[in-house]
Amino acid sequence: MPSRLLPFLSSLLRLPAVRALLAQLAAVLPCAALALLADASGHGLTLFQAVLLQGVLAMLITWRVGLAPWWRPIQLLFPLALLAASALQLPPVLFLLVFLGMLGWYWSTFRTQVPYFPSSRPVWDAVAAQLPARAGLRVIDVGSGLGGMTLHLARLRPDIACTGIELAPLPWLYSLLRAKLLRAPARFIRGDYEKLHFGEYDLVFAYLSPAAMQALYDKAKREMKVGSLLVSYEFSIPPYIPDKTILTTEGAPPLYLWRF
Repeated sequence: MPSRLLPFLSSLLRLPAVRALLAQLAAVLPCAALALLADASGHGLTLFQAVLLQGVLAMLITWRVGLAPWWRPIQLLFPLALLAASALQLPPVLFLLVFLGMLGWYWSTFRTQVPYFPSSRPVWDAVAAQLPARAGLRVIDVGSGLGGMTLHLARLRPDIACTGIELAPLPWLYSLLRAKLLRAPARFIRGDYEKLHFGEYDLVFAYLSPAAMQALYDKAKREMKVGSLLVSYEFSIPPYIPDKTILTTEGAPPLYLWRF
């Protein structure tokens, strides 16, 4: 039994959500110690101050263990949200509904460390400008979110096949319904892009997170055909120098392109 349990625990501890929870738990003792010191010095903390201190300590621990940057505001606000919920005496069913909604929206973010990042029309136009003029191209948006870019490219270029793939159920369903209502020639798949073969596409677009970029590039290098493009918005992939960098609007993050 122990030989089976240890690998399971090891894999469990690698999950970002579990590590974030452990960071909150790890912050409890130093928070209590600092509260006692403050009380002993005659400057006792209010409940709000103690909860805020808990959030700050959890945020610092999260930073120290190397979790993705977007975990830090979550860790800071989580104790404050619990305090607010307790003060408002919210009904338990509300927590269930919020949990189900967040689960449907973010789904496996705890595993992939890829939260929802929406792109904008200038980015979509910049990607469209990189497409060759020939018909029959195949384009895939990995982590397509609400489907904005896929639908935009499908409207601009009805002569190519535009596909979006999204793992989270609610964004996928929303984009699917949008495509049907707009009668757009775009296809949306619910699934993990890691199970796709990039060799089937002429352009792969990604707006993911720094945590996913190395694996994305490795997959593209293994599978993408000669002449195809990998396009990443905002996130580069060190040490791989992009063949082209585009600034879509002043002050916006760059668009990075690699040609295989």
